[in-house]
Amino acid sequence: MKTKHTILIVGGILIIILAAILFFYPSAKIKAPTGTAFDPLNATYNIGGQNVTLVDGSSEIEATPGSASKIKTMVFGVPTSADLNGDGLLDAALMLVQDSGGSGTFYYAAAAINTPSGAVGTNAVLLGDRIAPQNIEVQNGQIIANFADRLPGQPMTVSPSLGVSKYFVVSGNELVGSAPVAAPGEHCGGNKANAPTCQSGYHCAPAPGSNLPFGDVGGVCVQD
Repeated sequence: MKTKHTILIVGGILIIILAAILFFYPSAKIKAPTGTAFDPLNATYNIGGQNVTLVDGSSEIEATPGSASKIKTMVFGVPTSADLNGDGLLDAALMLVQDSGGSGTFYYAAAAINTPSGAVGTNAVLLGDRIAPQNIEVQNGQIIANFADRLPGQPMTVSPSLGVSKYFVVSGNELVGSAPVAAPGEHCGGNKANAPTCQSGYHCAPAPGSNLPFGDVGGVCVQD
């Protein structure tokens, strides 16, 4: 009888301790999920006006109803995690590759936005046909797709040898091309196509001590 009484006392004490923990430490409470897990490998992307839903990083659909020809789409390499829209959540930049059963193999840049309902894919922007993809990175909030392509006029039989970088930003849920974005103190401007521009809150100014013409060579990003 005494042992049973002791067990009841110990059990009561444990219940009181557990209740106190749950009351004073809300993080210990069991919480229902507030959103769907973010996974860019399981998202829908718009490629050439068609929505393509990836499952574990790939998709295979009929080219036309009843056709034996398949359109295969998959993620190339590993997505790069970064905050692409300034909301403090990690999104993803990635390359997609699509084979429609013909001679072409098309590569695209895309992004997946982190939302409470999971990963929302953007439109995919064409990088090229049968290029040599390298990687996709994020700098200063900007997506940079790096790859090798052929020189203008070269046939597809020639191996890609020209290094190319294409720049993109996320606007809403859309991926759009942009000029390179330079960080504070980095080079900006200059008399060339697609010259780097400064990120928000900074402007391009002549480099200190430089005697070169600012309009031709550019300068550095300084705070407004």
